[in-house]
Amino acid sequence: MLPIRALASLAVGLSMVFDAWGFVMPHQDPTDILILVNKTNRAPAVPMALVKPDVTPTKEAYAENIYMRPEAASALEELFEGAAQDGITLYATSGYRSYSTQKAIFDRKLEKMSEKAANASVAKPGYSEHQTGLAMDLEGKTTLGTGLTEAFGESPEGIWVAENCHKYGFIIRYPKGKTDITGYIYEPWHIRYVGREAAAEIKELDVTFEEYILMIRGDRIDALKEGRPDEDAQ
Repeated sequence: MLPIRALASLAVGLSMVFDAWGFVMPHQDPTDILILVNKTNRAPAVPMALVKPDVTPTKEAYAENIYMRPEAASALEELFEGAAQDGITLYATSGYRSYSTQKAIFDRKLEKMSEKAANASVAKPGYSEHQTGLAMDLEGKTTLGTGLTEAFGESPEGIWVAENCHKYGFIIRYPKGKTDITGYIYEPWHIRYVGREAAAEIKELDVTFEEYILMIRGDRIDALKEGRPDEDAQ
């Protein structure tokens, strides 16, 4: 991985203007914690190991909805413990989702709004980060019962998560004002595990995950598009 100063230079000089669905990552490893999943990059279709993190679900009925990949689950437990030490109470609402579960959620959105509006707030089945086992939707004590809304971002819990989640390897996947890049509305409740190193760099650079992936893998993408040898694969 490039040093943070090199990444910072790339961030400043990054001139590519794109939508979240404007490029496709080639040959992604479904087990890679930096796998990019968005409107044009599919979620892994292969079975993966999942465990239930030892954290409190938003509702008892959600207890079976919070499974994650082992490394993400362990990091989530540490995040919850860190929050508790600071007097912050968090709850887990939604972790891994199967294709069929995501389809049911998307279909319910279509019943309430236009397809354009639904596409901006919910991923189509097959293209959801929740299918990676690396994402979790959170709620906090002060907003408990209000659902997943932007109010979480202004709550003590949401502010704590935004300021501290990178210490545990997570990022706010869909930041405010970045819909043109991520393809989704601001979701302060949706965190994504990327590992502590990447999370720290994304936090310091103040970039989206899409921008970060272009910074560290842009040369590989260009090489594969142009049919040149991929040095990373050597």
